[in-house]
Amino acid sequence: MEPEFLISAPDLIGPELGNTLWKKVRRRELTPAEATALLNAFDRIGVEIYPSTVLLSPALDLAVALDRTVHDSLYLALAVAQDGVLVTADQKFHAAVNGTALTKHIRWINDDL
Repeated sequence: MEPEFLISAPDLIGPELGNTLWKKVRRRELTPAEATALLNAFDRIGVEIYPSTVLLSPALDLAVALDRTVHDSLYLALAVAQDGVLVTADQKFHAAVNGTALTKHIRWINDDL
C-alpha cells in the first residue's frame, strides 16, 4: 500500500508554477496546450495552500539564520510549522539546511521519505 501524504505549500506556488510553465512555453519546451494541461493537473492534486503572510515572520528568521532567501524559506517555515518535510531539488538550499537542527524538515527529491 502506498503511503499517504498531505501536500501543502505557501500561496506563492501558483504564480511560481505559472511562471515556470510560461518560461517553458517561451523556450518551446512545452506547447501552450501542454502547459495548460500541467496547470490543470496541479489543480487536481489537491495542494493545501497557506497564506504567505502567516509564514513571513518565521521565514524571515530562517532566511537570516540560513543565509537563504525569504522566498525559499517560506516553504521551510511551512514544513516546520506542520512538523513536516520539505522535498526539494534546490541543491544550495538543501545543503544550507542539511546538517542543522532543521535537517528532519528537508529531503532531497530522490531520497526516501
